[in-house]
Amino acid sequence: QVQLVESGGGLVQAGGSLRLSCAASGRTDSVYRMGWFRQASGKEREFVAGMRWSGVSTYYANAVKGRFTISRDNTENTVYLQMNSLLPEDTAVYYCAADVDSSMLFTVAARYDYWGQGTQVTVSS
Repeated sequence: QVQLVESGGGLVQAGGSLRLSCAASGRTDSVYRMGWFRQASGKEREFVAGMRWSGVSTYYANAVKGRFTISRDNTENTVYLQMNSLLPEDTAVYYCAADVDSSMLFTVAARYDYWGQGTQVTVSS
C-alpha cells in the first residue's frame, strides 16, 4: 500500500504561482511512476504531469508545458508540482497518483493504483 497526501492548493490570481506537494508513505519502494492529474467541475480527470520515481523522466500535458514543473525530494519522498503563470482554466481539484505496475499509459488515470484526496486550486481572473 502507498499513501498519498496532497497539500498546497488555494486561491491565486491569474499569472500567479502555487506549489503543490504530495507526501508519499508506505511501500514507496514499489512505486514506478508518480503523476499529477486535475479535475475541473463537470469535466473528466485529466493528466497534468508525471515522472518516474527515479526522477529520470518527466512528462507534461501540452496545456501546462513550460508553466508547470514536476519534481521530487528524494529525502522526503515528496513530489511537487510547481505551477507558474496560472490561468483561470487551471482551476480544478488536483490529485497526485502512484503507479506501481510500470504502465506505459502514463496519461491514463485508470492506470494509476493509488490516489491522494485532492487539493483545490482556484485561479481568479
